[in-house]
Amino acid sequence: MLRVGLLGAGRIGQVHAVNITGNARSTLVAVSDVIEEAAESLAAAYGAQARSSASILGDPSIDAVLIATSTDTHSDLIEAAVISGKAVLCEKPVDLSLERAKACLDKVANTVTPVMIGFNRRFDPSFSSLKAASQRGEIGKSELLSITSFDPAPPPVSYVKVSGGLFRDMMIHDFDMANFLMGTRPVTVRAVGTSIVDPEIGQAGDVDTAVVTMTYDDGRIAVIKNSRRAVYGYDQRVELLGSEGLLQAQNMLENTVVKSTASGVVSAKPTYFFLERYMPAYAAEWEAFVDAALSGAPMPVSLEDGVAALAMAEAATQSARTGQAVEVAYRIQEFPSA
Repeated sequence: MLRVGLLGAGRIGQVHAVNITGNARSTLVAVSDVIEEAAESLAAAYGAQARSSASILGDPSIDAVLIATSTDTHSDLIEAAVISGKAVLCEKPVDLSLERAKACLDKVANTVTPVMIGFNRRFDPSFSSLKAASQRGEIGKSELLSITSFDPAPPPVSYVKVSGGLFRDMMIHDFDMANFLMGTRPVTVRAVGTSIVDPEIGQAGDVDTAVVTMTYDDGRIAVIKNSRRAVYGYDQRVELLGSEGLLQAQNMLENTVVKSTASGVVSAKPTYFFLERYMPAYAAEWEAFVDAALSGAPMPVSLEDGVAALAMAEAATQSARTGQAVEVAYRIQEFPSA
């Protein structure tokens, strides 16, 4: 039985609490949050204790921690948890700073304590099935990947200002998905971004609409499209074109009813947002973490994977600013100053 401390009792922390307590091989024993009332409420709901993060990290009876705190605390907490010998599942991104994330990677590189980064979309049943079909060679050699990720509505500008920007906050999921599906990392990134959904997002220094094109050393191409607004719902699609066919993962709909009349064919809209769309993926992600933590197997999404996705986000941010293609530097000393 994996005894777990949850650091962070916000919206995503609450999602993780459901999966920790719903798994037969893990138990939630403690919860912390900067807002004590939030920690107390969540802990009480699941029969756990509300404690400080320092207390949880210092408790040798706790086997693992799930980090669902604000991004600026992730690297520090990963390092502290590893030092205390606890298995770690940390929400993305590793940090808003590539330099700090790489320093975190370097610091824990020679330890045996496992660290997993929470790119839950790898565990989505549709996306993982697409990956498996590609690995079986069902469409020959993959050649062109297209990822569509549109949110139903933009976040508050107050969130945008502390998020690190669309490439680090939103598209970072898609960067990791590209790495997962292509089986390798791109060499160059070219990005274009604009603020046409909400002018206040542009005034805050961010973009709300972006397209990124990535090239690989074998000539393959991947394209990612992001928008902060799709009025019809949460649009999450993947297409992978190969030498012998095409694989597609379509949207999850609110229901499967289709009405066909002389006027046309109508179906339900996509599910509204990420909690509705990806709850099965969060559960599968936790199951994979528990498997690795208890068996000693490698974590399915490594800290290095998290740093790689952040390096791609940094390259995209620089490309959107300069209008030039940027080579992705996966080692911090190779990365040019932004």
